[in-house]
Amino acid sequence: MAEWTLSDVERLSALNDADRTFQMSEDAFRSFYELTSRPVWLYLARITGDRRLADDLLQEAYYRFLRTTTRFESDDHRRNYLFRIATNLAHDNRRRSRFPAVPVDEAESAVVAESESADQVARRLDVTRAMSQLKPRERSLLWLAYAQGASHEEIAATMGLKRSSMKTLLFRARRHLMAALGSTPAKAGRS
Repeated sequence: MAEWTLSDVERLSALNDADRTFQMSEDAFRSFYELTSRPVWLYLARITGDRRLADDLLQEAYYRFLRTTTRFESDDHRRNYLFRIATNLAHDNRRRSRFPAVPVDEAESAVVAESESADQVARRLDVTRAMSQLKPRERSLLWLAYAQGASHEEIAATMGLKRSSMKTLLFRARRHLMAALGSTPAKAGRS
């Protein structure tokens, strides 16, 4: 088997390509990462239902984000672009079916802050169960709108949808969530 080696010239060329590709300084990226990594990871964990997969997709999302040649108008544009990458990765992963979608582990989601009452814990579990019954796009829409506080324009840009359809899609997703909440076992047990 032939042994492959890179000459010094090829190494320098590769490093120069890398420098031209990355459009953020290390400090700017570190700051951006600190602001966005937790929300993006939570988003990925919610829409995939798998914390380990969310870790992998988060890493891939930042890698692709750093490799992009897109010029960003603002920090919001940069953030929306990252969420768009994360959304596409989650959808691609689901389409490939290499890793089947797994519902969020209720035991993991039941980690409770000591200040939460039993009723608050039950409601959170009800919402977790109900969200797992929704379609992935509905979970994404609801998460971006209510957990991330994204505007209709930001959601449309992130999801690759028309802004004019956001109200209708969010309405339907909320309606499906409410229907799923009405059928959760914990809610049916309480009167």
